[in-house]
Amino acid sequence: MAQAIKDVMTRTTRTLDRSASVQQAAQIMAEDDIGAVIVVDGDTVAGIVTDRDITVRSTAQGRAPADATVGDVVSGDIVTVSPTDTVGDAVGLMHDRAIRRLPVVEDGRPVGIVSIGDVAIERDSRSTLADISAAEGNT
Repeated sequence: MAQAIKDVMTRTTRTLDRSASVQQAAQIMAEDDIGAVIVVDGDTVAGIVTDRDITVRSTAQGRAPADATVGDVVSGDIVTVSPTDTVGDAVGLMHDRAIRRLPVVEDGRPVGIVSIGDVAIERDSRSTLADISAAEGNT
């Protein structure tokens, strides 16, 4: 039987409304030692903003973090999985779309996030990527 996303996902997720500032997103990432925050429009997942999005779509373009919104820099064309999808489904989506993180959505609401590191730990716990993903952050 294929392993379900709910068995490997990170259940604790942070969300921000599209109108939140990029600075708020960066502060959450720093406080929680995470690289992405799910962006919502009400209760609906509207996208995901990553540390790279902040760097490339905000800082590099000279936008002030307190003035730019996550809606301005959010990764578009959001792809999600459900808790009952298989890890293989997630791997396929990550490969096909060249993405590293997928919001996990149930009944339209975010319930977790699964990353390429989560998958690596589960699929090959002895791999270098799994070791890096399982290590404590260096902040």
